[in-house]
Amino acid sequence: MNALSAPWPWYVAGPLIGLMVPLLLLLGNRHFGISSSLRHICAACLPAKTPFFSYDWKKESWNLVFAAGILLGGAIATFLFTDPQPVVIHPQLAAELQGYGVTDHHALLPVQLFNWPALLTLRGFILMVVGGFLVGFGTRYAGGCTSGHSIMGLSNLQWPSLVATCCFMAGGFIMANLILPSILHL
Repeated sequence: MNALSAPWPWYVAGPLIGLMVPLLLLLGNRHFGISSSLRHICAACLPAKTPFFSYDWKKESWNLVFAAGILLGGAIATFLFTDPQPVVIHPQLAAELQGYGVTDHHALLPVQLFNWPALLTLRGFILMVVGGFLVGFGTRYAGGCTSGHSIMGLSNLQWPSLVATCCFMAGGFIMANLILPSILHL
C-alpha cells in the first residue's frame, strides 16, 4: 500500500508515462491527451449543427473512457490513499507563502486561496475563474493541452508541439515568477 500512497520517483513515473506513447500508437494509432475529451462530450451531448462538433465522436470514445478513468482514479486516491499528514513543502516556500497570507498546508491546494468564500474575492476570482478560462482558451488556441503536445507531440517530432511546449514553459515561468506574486498580494 505504501507504494501506491507515496509519490513515485521520476525515474519510475517518467518512463511509465513515456511508454504510453508507443503503446497507444501500437493499439490503433491513438493519441495521448485529455483536452479533446471535452470536445467529444460536447459532440455527444449537443446534437447541434455546429461544424466543430459535427464529426464521428464514437471513434474517439476510448478517450472518454480514459477521462472517466482519471476521475475514478482521483476518487480512489482521495478516499483510499489520503495522507492525513500536512503537505511537506520547502521552508523557503513556506516563508514566501506566509508573506501572502497562506499558512495552512494541510491540503494540496491552500484552503486560504481555494474555497467557496474566496471565490467572491478579487484574488479568488482571478485565480479560479479567470485562470480556468485562460487554461481552456489557451488549450484550444494551442490545439491541445500540455500532455498532448509535450508528451505525444514531442515524441512524434511535431514542430507545432515543440513550439507549444516552449510557450507552455515560458508562460509557466512568467506566471509563477512575475504575475502570481502580484495576484497573491491582492
